Amino acid sequence: MLGSLKQLAMRKLMEKMASNALGGAETSAAAEEGAGALIESIKAKLAGGNLGEVQEMFKGQNLESNGLFGEAKSKLAAILESKGMSSEEATAEAERTAPDLVAGLKEKFESTDEADKEFDLGSLGNMLKGNPADLLNKAQDMLGGNAGDLLNKAKNLF
Repeated sequence: MLGSLKQLAMRKLMEKMASNALGGAETSAAAEEGAGALIESIKAKLAGGNLGEVQEMFKGQNLESNGLFGEAKSKLAAILESKGMSSEEATAEAERTAPDLVAGLKEKFESTDEADKEFDLGSLGNMLKGNPADLLNKAQDMLGGNAGDLLNKAKNLF
């Protein structure tokens, strides 16, 4: 679900930011970085046990007092500034863009369309749970080795 959520966030950001002061390439890069930052913030909140805060944001509740929403706006403003916008422009763009982004994501979570069934607020809490052995196995599969080999390879770098 997080991969689909990131893609959706990137599309929504690009749509909303299309007419900004940046060029097309910078806007595209900012949208990709902004979507990635949002997903990383969500993962951190879930890992920290803040499922309620994530769910509140996706329900569109208490946005101005929602820490995740505030974090998303701040990160987006910083990304836009790093792409060439002035601080004032970047902050204003983030202020305009973030609520529409959340509204677009909320729409997916509220949808009853079969194509949107993976967007389920109830499943967010299960995303980072798992058996530590399963997580290690997944990491080994991704990295093509075992944890001991990886540690030995890392030691050899120094």
